[in-house]
Amino acid sequence: MDRRGFIETCTAGLSAAAHLPAWAGNARPRDYARTLLVTDKGEPLRASELKPQTNYLFHYPFEATPVFLLDLGRPVAAHALSTQDRNSYSWPGGVGNNRSVVAFSAICSHQLVYPTREVSFISFRKTRAHRGVQDGLIHCCAEHSQYDPARGAEVLSGPARQPLCAVLLAHDAKADTLTAYATLGGELFDEFFRKYEVKLSIDVGAKAKNAVAGPAVVRELDKYCRNAIQC
Repeated sequence: MDRRGFIETCTAGLSAAAHLPAWAGNARPRDYARTLLVTDKGEPLRASELKPQTNYLFHYPFEATPVFLLDLGRPVAAHALSTQDRNSYSWPGGVGNNRSVVAFSAICSHQLVYPTREVSFISFRKTRAHRGVQDGLIHCCAEHSQYDPARGAEVLSGPARQPLCAVLLAHDAKADTLTAYATLGGELFDEFFRKYEVKLSIDVGAKAKNAVAGPAVVRELDKYCRNAIQC
């Protein structure tokens, strides 16, 4: 991240934090390995080459935990949020030259629904598929929870009790690369591994719980998953 971008991110975060509720605790970022995002050819992914409002997927901070990567096509400001345990945090907003690139855990915070190779019941919807599904939101078909990626994946409707966990990205303005380095918000990884232990052992193997150690490959969801459900 260049000096200007770093200062802007810190300033935006402080501004959002000033509007947090007085009762709230403070949820701090959890640092993981700094992981460069790359294409399926192993080349560094350029932020400017992301197609706006398109579902991209990579795995972080563990080998089996999927993350949505989105270029929302417009600048995204910092936003104050809270976990279901009433721990507040300031999501720093978008990164990239247009400050439009965001990343969130692709594990629904309600029933832990997530994209697999066979099917995905959760994804970003550029335009609504059916009545009641809003444009420009991440929608989970399991119980119809909807999250706004432009507001830190805040819950707008449905039974989900907290935003999707954010994955923090650093943008190198000169190289136009993206590096994942931390999470922010309500992590549900322990619950995820308990619920899907058998399936993950079959799909991913013994490395499912391993922390990502090398570059993370980014793919379009439609190329990763055979059947992305549009409910």
